[in-house]
Amino acid sequence: MEHNSPQKSYPFREIEARWQRYWADEKLFAVDVNKKDVRKYYCLVMFPYPSAALHVGHGRNYIIGDAVVRYKMMQGYTVLSPMGFDAFGLPAENAAIKNNIHPKVSTLNNINQMKEQLRQWGVGYDWSREVTSCMPEYYKWTQWIFLKLYEKGLAYKKKATVNWCPSCQTVLANEQVVDGACERCESSVNEKELEQWFFKITDYAQRLLDDLKLLEEWPERVKRMQKNWIGRSEGVEIHFPVVDGEFSIPCFTTRPDTIYGVTYFVLAVEYPQIDTLIENAPNRDEIHAFIKKIKAEDKITRTSEETAKEGIFTGRYIINPLTGEKIPLWIANYVLMDYGTGAVMAVPAHDQRDFEFAKQYDLPIRVVIDNPDESLDAETMQCAFVDIGTMVNSDQFNGLRSAEAIVKISDYIEEKKYGTRTINFRLKDWLISRQRYWGAPIPICYCTKCGPQAVPENELPVQLPEDIAFKPTGVSPLQIHEEFKKCTCPKCGGGAEREVDTMDTFVCSSWYYLRYISAKDSAQAFDTTLVNKWLPVDQYIGGIEHAILHLMYSRFFTKVFYDLGLVNFPEPFARLFTQGMIIKNGAKMSKSKGNVVSPDALIAKYGADTVRLYTLFIGPPEKDAEWNDQAVEGAYRFLGRLWRFVTSLDEWSVREGKVTFEELRRNMHETIKKVSDDLEGSFHFNTAISRIMELLNGVYQFTVQTDKDKKLLTEAAEVMVKLLAPFVPHISEELWCRFGNRDTVFSSGWPTYDPKALIQNEIEIAIQVLGKVRSRVRIPADASQEIIKKIVLADAKISAMIGGKQIKKFIVVPKKLVNIVL
Repeated sequence: MEHNSPQKSYPFREIEARWQRYWADEKLFAVDVNKKDVRKYYCLVMFPYPSAALHVGHGRNYIIGDAVVRYKMMQGYTVLSPMGFDAFGLPAENAAIKNNIHPKVSTLNNINQMKEQLRQWGVGYDWSREVTSCMPEYYKWTQWIFLKLYEKGLAYKKKATVNWCPSCQTVLANEQVVDGACERCESSVNEKELEQWFFKITDYAQRLLDDLKLLEEWPERVKRMQKNWIGRSEGVEIHFPVVDGEFSIPCFTTRPDTIYGVTYFVLAVEYPQIDTLIENAPNRDEIHAFIKKIKAEDKITRTSEETAKEGIFTGRYIINPLTGEKIPLWIANYVLMDYGTGAVMAVPAHDQRDFEFAKQYDLPIRVVIDNPDESLDAETMQCAFVDIGTMVNSDQFNGLRSAEAIVKISDYIEEKKYGTRTINFRLKDWLISRQRYWGAPIPICYCTKCGPQAVPENELPVQLPEDIAFKPTGVSPLQIHEEFKKCTCPKCGGGAEREVDTMDTFVCSSWYYLRYISAKDSAQAFDTTLVNKWLPVDQYIGGIEHAILHLMYSRFFTKVFYDLGLVNFPEPFARLFTQGMIIKNGAKMSKSKGNVVSPDALIAKYGADTVRLYTLFIGPPEKDAEWNDQAVEGAYRFLGRLWRFVTSLDEWSVREGKVTFEELRRNMHETIKKVSDDLEGSFHFNTAISRIMELLNGVYQFTVQTDKDKKLLTEAAEVMVKLLAPFVPHISEELWCRFGNRDTVFSSGWPTYDPKALIQNEIEIAIQVLGKVRSRVRIPADASQEIIKKIVLADAKISAMIGGKQIKKFIVVPKKLVNIVL
């Protein structure tokens, strides 16, 4: 394309449409994964749920990913950047019930709309690798993965108390309950007993914890969240015999040093043997009423420090095996079945929750660990003493430091066979059953003769029927679909019924990154040879809200595949970046809050590059940022200024400016270094863009007198276009073309800086007199104090200020300023 005459206004509509067609026609983002000897880079943005149109908050994720992809392309990498859709899930089915539209229809419509929005943003993907999790060609392999876990004993069914959302009419995993409410619809969650399918992620708890050390390029915050969720605790499980009973109650504790201070014992309201324990209790009805009341409360509230401790005495006692003492047995709201055994040996002197409960119900408090600085008195204690101290009232262990007593008492408990050392995890098995239609069917059938049977692999996929009745009855809609339910037992050939629960959508999203490599392969879930070549993912990008659920499940699946010999790497994502949210009016964007900003109108008014530039410039990408509609105008003005500068280069003739040749050259190379540094690791796009803006300011103030000056000006223009290309690709491609280049700017190579050019021969320093800056002078970078003083005193402004006054002090702050005290 020939260099056109300068245009005052930036014609983004014409330019952006043309270059988007060019990238598609040239297949700029298409990758041959079979090609040998490539410098590979797999950059992956978490695939979206196609619930509705995208807003600018969503855009941050995709724009960041696209900037990384284009930057790596310019560095010479073969960059794999695929995209797909996490298309199963409750919102589509809820919309089907509300709007009488099939979830498949609404989902595919939303996908088409989102793909068009992604195209308008100018984000590039290898669309030949697109996966959509609700399509049979994808969920066939999700079902195959279920069968592999089933064969390995990692998929099982059991009756369990589950989290039930009455609004969504389905079961929720623990991780999907936020502050006692459904994370999707925010309805209060109840508990219900159902037969459910689980994945035995607890078998991998220790490996999931240990392998966090392999994730050196993950945010520490995410690793800490995963570590806390896994929740490994070392302690002792002690058996407390029930008085007048034929069984003991096991209790896990990390503080066996406090066992001599146990004054009561507490069970969770969900404890399975409560009915047996209170069978003959005179206040049994009162106890049942209390249990019902507490079960209706959410678990987060129950365990909150602010929540009042509530309990009821069962009328039963247990025996402390170390003291032989009878201990009253209570039921309380602050104990959960989710951790340990659902039983707590209460030590009010040394646990704050127990202390508050004991005060509430006038239960004894016994000090067994004394404060070495000030002796404790149970009668006057205002709070529990939880620090390390000296053992007292603890029989033969008196006088020991409590940290030492933990070991000694644990040894004693094991020696006397009162209990055993054990390791406990907070992590529970992954509940995958959902009583809804819009999910991958579980490939199990039930035969009255043979019991549960896995569907043979050659019969996959078990397809969802499309003629379904959508009614929120609390029972899976598949339950009333006789044609779907009816099947043949693969073992005896007799009649059987299919499983009518579907899989949690997180099952589909826990392996999609593998499918991209061979997305159209109909013979296998993924090609092991190619997957081992391209994975782990070099850069994974997504929201912090996925720190526990999606990332934990994906790590679990990868370890299962590793054990099955299907992959040769233990972790799926080498580097993780979690971007912050873009908020509006102080809140997360949502239709219900009325603060959603659509990108469509902004792109129509300012162009995609403006929206991209502002999105990246809005603040540090890992932090939340407030969207400001007016500030978008600033990004638009900058691009207009860049456009006018580059398209008018031929008209630049002799002109006077403040910036010298050496200054502009140094500024240019400093900018290359700064932007390159900012794009590595933490993706400081905002400061990188700011530095390029400074360079543009510099060229507008550049003194142009010779051909050498003009050549440097052109070089600076080309450098700016290259540095901006990952952020604003449309205008960069157009301007690169106007320099006379025929190939895309993304094949031109990333600029490199000359270290010698960074060396400053001269620097500017400020001169303060009587505490205020009065002038500025340029001095040699290596000037001595004597030379600095001579130059400063020769300055006309400073000379006039000093007049005949005596200089008391002449203070030089190296390379910054001079302060003169008269």
